[in-house]
Amino acid sequence: MAWVVRGEFRKLWIGQLVSASGSAITTVALPLVAVVTLQASAVQMGALSALTIAPHLVFGLLAGVWVDRWSLRRVLIWTDLGRLVLLGSVPAVAALGSLRIEQLYVVAVLTGVLTLLSDTASQTMIPSLVPREDLMRANSAALLNFNLASTAGPSVAGFLVQLLSAPFAIIVDAASYVVSAVASYLIREPARAPAPDRSEVRLSAGLRVLFGNRILAPLISSATVASMAGAIQGPLIVLYLIRELHRSPSFVGVQLTTFGVAAVLGTFAATPWCRRVGIGRAYLSGAFLASLTGVALFTGLTPMILLGQVFAGLGMSLFGVPQRTLRQAAAPTHLLGQVTASWRTLVIGGQAVGAGGSGFLATAIGIRPTLLLATAGMLAGVLIAFFSPLRTFRSLPAETPVAS
Repeated sequence: MAWVVRGEFRKLWIGQLVSASGSAITTVALPLVAVVTLQASAVQMGALSALTIAPHLVFGLLAGVWVDRWSLRRVLIWTDLGRLVLLGSVPAVAALGSLRIEQLYVVAVLTGVLTLLSDTASQTMIPSLVPREDLMRANSAALLNFNLASTAGPSVAGFLVQLLSAPFAIIVDAASYVVSAVASYLIREPARAPAPDRSEVRLSAGLRVLFGNRILAPLISSATVASMAGAIQGPLIVLYLIRELHRSPSFVGVQLTTFGVAAVLGTFAATPWCRRVGIGRAYLSGAFLASLTGVALFTGLTPMILLGQVFAGLGMSLFGVPQRTLRQAAAPTHLLGQVTASWRTLVIGGQAVGAGGSGFLATAIGIRPTLLLATAGMLAGVLIAFFSPLRTFRSLPAETPVAS
């Protein structure tokens, strides 16, 4: 994989690695600012969490339209600088003793909008920076950034919060956007296909591409159902381990680390696996592995729980790389931003619904039945893809097969 991180893609990759690492710190530090520094209530914490997700649901489709019309390099630069200012305001105001929960709400919403634009732009830019035959490797390298940051970030964040206090740990994330902005500034952006005329722009354009394509339609349906079911399961895992199985907090840390390490290793295996079994079957195998987590948890056996986390981490990378690569290869170039944003809106929307209903289900039927129900939902997502042309799809399409 390393050799594909070169040329203009290397600049994008470095910038995204640094900013993802900083963001992983803020993911831990910002809630701690609310809890420890501001003594936030449960209602306020819920509002802060919701406001972090809200921009993807409210502005998702619109972000795709913007990204398809603007310079991708400029989007990356200005979103980095915007997040630098917003996150830097937290420790600055905290130092003056004037930090309030309302400021965290504003920071959560605005950084969410800028992150939405940045993520959409970076995924849209990748196909223009690497040859088509290297697209899968490039996506593996991009996913590696996320997995490395997600694995190491919480531990680093905990250390920084202990050393500096929560508000000042966010300085590290703010500083990361300086590096990312410089890396984005150095990118020589390739020429893009002309954007559609304003009179032809529709917020539904990305959705029409996704559901009008014989490969992308089952792919987005599968991903949305599976992400909703996975989000039902996610919030309950720690609760289940601590309250139902009476495991120690250190064991929770071990299983999270196991997942992260497996996800990192999976990014290296994803491209060879896609080449070996075909891109469609690679997606199916990854989604199936990820769906086994709930079964492993249900056994209550330590080896099985850890094995389930290995499956989940490997599976996430094995389905993540082919689904992203197929989306980039099958979508029309001039609509790739809208397709990417529409995808994120549906998948993150599914996650929001799943996470929101998780607690209600667990209260109504119990944690273990809810975990099994979530597993069934994830397997349903696999079946949607299995009973579609995706199962026999081995390589990237030679041309964009989008229905008119």
